[in-house]
Amino acid sequence: MSTSIPSPTTSAPALAAGVDLGGTKIETQIFDANWQVLQKNRAATPRDYSGLINAIGDMFDWIAAQAPDLPVGIAAAGLIHKNTGLALSSNLPATGKTFVRDVAEKIGHDVHFINDCRAFTLSESIFGAARGMNPVVGVILGTGVGGGVVVHEKTVLGADDLSGEFGHFAAPAALVVKHQLPIIPCGCGRLGCIETLISGPGMARLSKAISGREMTSYQVASERKTDKNVAKVWAVWCDLVGELFLSLTLTIDPKVIVLGGGLSRISGVAPDLQAALVRAQFKGFPVPEIRLAEGGDASGARGAAFSAWQGAQND
Repeated sequence: MSTSIPSPTTSAPALAAGVDLGGTKIETQIFDANWQVLQKNRAATPRDYSGLINAIGDMFDWIAAQAPDLPVGIAAAGLIHKNTGLALSSNLPATGKTFVRDVAEKIGHDVHFINDCRAFTLSESIFGAARGMNPVVGVILGTGVGGGVVVHEKTVLGADDLSGEFGHFAAPAALVVKHQLPIIPCGCGRLGCIETLISGPGMARLSKAISGREMTSYQVASERKTDKNVAKVWAVWCDLVGELFLSLTLTIDPKVIVLGGGLSRISGVAPDLQAALVRAQFKGFPVPEIRLAEGGDASGARGAAFSAWQGAQND
């Protein structure tokens, strides 16, 4: 059953807050009853664990000073093991730590945690590019690759909160063999995850393997229409992403796939990936629409805030 969203008001008090915890910055936003940002606070992300916990504690103190007793959600890259409580994160100094428990001890109450890609997907399904659509899949294409699934305004987490780890699907064997692509160790500990070929660093690996050139993802994007070798790199990248999207289509069958992350800002990426998905799909069968996210920098914090608010309504 969906949670009803408050109707817009002319005088909108603070309703919820979200903390978007990234590898370089912590962005905290307080939202009003129209889900517009009332106030923001930003700080650099500490490189050590104790500093990280203290910085989050400072953010909660700031929220309480602005508007006490708000539901607050934390969105961060990584996973929390459901049984042990240990964190796994590639861009925060929290791997192997009881992150959620330690934050709760610091602030003196329970913590609402959501993976940042799941928060992004929730925000876009409620407020952004996928409003009114169902089911919704969000995919972040950036330094890493991850996503989320939302059905009837609820994030689908699965039995062990693993739903959305799309970047760790295996790279498609047919394309790897056809283009003689490298099998790369992934940060998760596995070999050959598709993230290693379609993330920003992955596109650079494709360029080296296919064109022989050391190029950044942004160089590939800017030169793909003027250099035929670079055009091939782009085409292979699109086909790899298209295969990932086909896997999502054949398992989740979303109405829309919303793109976020740095690579989603490349001009023309959505129609090129739409075409790649059509090529990958069974001949004549429909595919979900691929759209660019609308929420910008607010998506992570807004998704975390909405998830926390949603949870408070169901308590």
